Amino acid sequence: MSTIKEKNAPLDAEVYRRIADVPPEHWDALAVRGSVGLSRAFWAIMEASRINDFDFRYVVFHDAQRRPVALAGFYSVTTDIAIFAPAPLRAALGVVRRVLPNFFKLRMIECGTPITITSPPFVHDPAIDPEDVVDALDRVLRRTARAEGQFLIVVRDFEPDAADVQASFLRRGYHGTDSLPNTYLDLPWRDPEEYVAALRSYYRSKLVKHRKRNAAAGVTHTVVDDFADLADELCAQWMVVHESASEFQREVLTPDFYRRLSRDLGPLSKVILFHRHGERVGHALLLRDGDMLRWLYVGRKVAAHDGLYLYVAQTVVLTAIELGARRLEMGLTTYAIKQDLGAEVVPIKLALRANRGWINPFVGLGYKLLNRVPAPAPRAVFK
Repeated sequence: MSTIKEKNAPLDAEVYRRIADVPPEHWDALAVRGSVGLSRAFWAIMEASRINDFDFRYVVFHDAQRRPVALAGFYSVTTDIAIFAPAPLRAALGVVRRVLPNFFKLRMIECGTPITITSPPFVHDPAIDPEDVVDALDRVLRRTARAEGQFLIVVRDFEPDAADVQASFLRRGYHGTDSLPNTYLDLPWRDPEEYVAALRSYYRSKLVKHRKRNAAAGVTHTVVDDFADLADELCAQWMVVHESASEFQREVLTPDFYRRLSRDLGPLSKVILFHRHGERVGHALLLRDGDMLRWLYVGRKVAAHDGLYLYVAQTVVLTAIELGARRLEMGLTTYAIKQDLGAEVVPIKLALRANRGWINPFVGLGYKLLNRVPAPAPRAVFK
């Protein structure tokens, strides 16, 4: 543990290198106000799963009376700075990286939840002004970046309800830019039949025909809470999808991630297993987060254009309704399929800056030139 104190800072920060070193009573008392993605158990899974080259840090902020009033997680990681590059640039980078594998890849500091969305990326006591938290967090991130020689700091993610928090970072010299948008589906229906009936005829017909076609092809599914013993198989399925992804690639999961998610989060984590004539051919990984169900990942035994993904997406929606979730997060990419099921596309913003003042003015423009994100038009899916 290292203690960082700023003479004029309203909040002090204690930075920890292991989640086990954070006083549980401090973390848990604050994290209960936020997403499961900010829970101690979730970060412990991330730390222990050896995903990519994440080097995690955890910061707890204290007021003048030494009361814990805010917390956040951050990490250093090697990231492609053209991660959302348009297809032509991505293809060109692919050619260059055959010779220079790390071209346009930098080790940087990121603040936020590494594999899901928590907006804003910290949790705080409601009695504390979030502006004070941003001020203290900015000091920690910039000090760490300077000490470790990290070129870039990225704070993620800011959905529309966290625009004021992002603006606080912008006032401190960060640049605002777009990330891939998220997708959400509100779930007011009592059962799957009510949801299907609420669809406009075109989208309802499309869903019903596709499910009948898959049923005729012998496709079935089961929902399970305990999938630790399937961790190696599920991770291998996820890798098939990851390696064929054309829109976005970032974290590389491990069997330990699946195993620990099942064992440590219990019924909060679920997997929908998909079978064709009894053979397991894919899965969808889900995380219960209060009234929300988050669709984290999808995996397949074999990459193919056989319509299975659409069946998976439909099943995730119907399962969320059956589980009584009030909202479903459907994640990034494959927007057209998710919109056909009624999902709303929600923009996500980032805040980034260089750790050296002389180059910081150019960072925002450079990032925007390298990256393009889609902005799908809304669809009127429901009656």
